[in-house]
Amino acid sequence: MTFRVSQFAKFDLISIVAMTFLIATGLIAIFSLSLESERVGFNNFEKQTIHVAIAIVTFIVFSLIDYRIWKSHSGNLYLIGIILLAAVLFLGDNIRGTSGWFKLGFFNVQPVELMKLALIIALARYFSQIKPLLISFKHILISFCYVLIPVSLAARQPDMGSAVVMIMIWFAMVLLSGINKKYIFGIVVTGLLVIIFGWGLFLKPYQKARVHSFLSPGSDPLGDGYNVIQSMVAVGSGGVHGKGVGHGSQSKLNFLPEKHTDFIYATIAEERGLIGTGIVIGLFGVLLYRLRVIYKASRDLFGKFVVGGVTMVIFFQAFINIGMNIGIIPVAGLSLPFLSYGGSFIVVTLAFMGLAQSVWIRRLKSDKNSRILG
Repeated sequence: MTFRVSQFAKFDLISIVAMTFLIATGLIAIFSLSLESERVGFNNFEKQTIHVAIAIVTFIVFSLIDYRIWKSHSGNLYLIGIILLAAVLFLGDNIRGTSGWFKLGFFNVQPVELMKLALIIALARYFSQIKPLLISFKHILISFCYVLIPVSLAARQPDMGSAVVMIMIWFAMVLLSGINKKYIFGIVVTGLLVIIFGWGLFLKPYQKARVHSFLSPGSDPLGDGYNVIQSMVAVGSGGVHGKGVGHGSQSKLNFLPEKHTDFIYATIAEERGLIGTGIVIGLFGVLLYRLRVIYKASRDLFGKFVVGGVTMVIFFQAFINIGMNIGIIPVAGLSLPFLSYGGSFIVVTLAFMGLAQSVWIRRLKSDKNSRILG
């Protein structure tokens, strides 16, 4: 494996610029929230700066490594992810009611984020080995087995947000495979039935309360509806121009919960206003558009499925996070890609982008089958 300086010239600079501005926006928001926090060791801004530095190195490494190498290691990566997800249930630290982290110094490793990466690679390998347009019901069932185990383990933590993300990764891969439309209809109907019957069988009381608070936040403004109400107040109070960095009353006075992670979008809305959040959404739009360009330019099926999975995980997590911040989606405990505080989260997010860059760098040769998914 050799790296040449010329490879850096082949990077997709537009997506890198969009990604850089998103990360910078998140760092500024976290810096603002750290201004008046009690000083005990490193504050969140300093920790996140270190996280970002590690993530940038990860991005460069994943970009320069030929993405096809991961295809032969997909089984091992998947197995490691499953082992870590199972181990964290017994050995992990409980943070905010979820047993999902291994604590290594000031760095908390979240196995479910690593599992998302391993799942994309494993599913990409599986679907790329099937002849295009020949996907059968058997293939759908086998592919679902890939996602069933990690989803079950994530739900035990419990981390239903990540469980849903992994299901959506699988669904995106199925759609990209060229599956017959009758199977898509069957999957959607099955999903609706699972949601209906799962309400009473699988959801815990606090998860049901999140849905109730979404439908009627005013019914319990100091309890289950508190997070939604405070987030919406923060978003609305920012107006068009915002209150200025460091001057958000909802976030600075701790009315806004999880303001540096799940509700960082509300923090940005309060301090930067509609203009600031509009820029954030615009940057996500640019990034997703470039990922689509990379997807269409991929030289083989494996690369297409990898980029398709990366696009889905970035889009879905951003959509859900912003939606729950403005009150149109129930609180799901999902962070905002590139902006939210979190070590494993930012490192794996940039690993996703590194995979996409690797596909872009090696796009020049074509595969006759790649046109089918274009």
